[in-house]
Formats: sequence, structure tokens, C-alpha cells
Amino acid sequence: MDLEHASQENLKQLLDDLAVRLNVVNVSILDADDYDLDKYEDIKLLYDIVIKKGKLTPLEAQAFLEELAIVRKK
Repeated sequence: MDLEHASQENLKQLLDDLAVRLNVVNVSILDADDYDLDKYEDIKLLYDIVIKKGKLTPLEAQAFLEELAIVRKK
């Protein structure tokens, strides 16, 4: 799957993968319907950083979740 192109399907894939990598218990906070597709690049940037970083500390995971909360629909 080519995650470089913004689509609802790719957004869902990014958020689902982030939920696993960030060990999110309540995965509903990363529901793709709660994010605007115009914020795809921001979410993709966070995703790329998480992938590149690999293993995250709990504090780092929390920081990424806080950043995702910023781009979430209000």
C-alpha cells in the first residue's frame, strides 16, 4: 500500500498502525473518522517518525498521542 497519497483508506491504515506501535488501549481515540483528510501530511509525518524511532518509551508514546490529539477534529 502506498501511504504517500492521502486517502481515507491510507489514513485508517496509518492510525491503526500507530495504535499498535503506541500501545494504545482505547483505540477509539485513533478512529480515522475523527481526523480530517487535510491533516494527512501531519499524521504521516508523525507516523514516519514513530517508524524511524522504532521502540518508544511510554513518555514518548504519550507525546505522540498528544500531538495526534492536536490534529483530531474538535
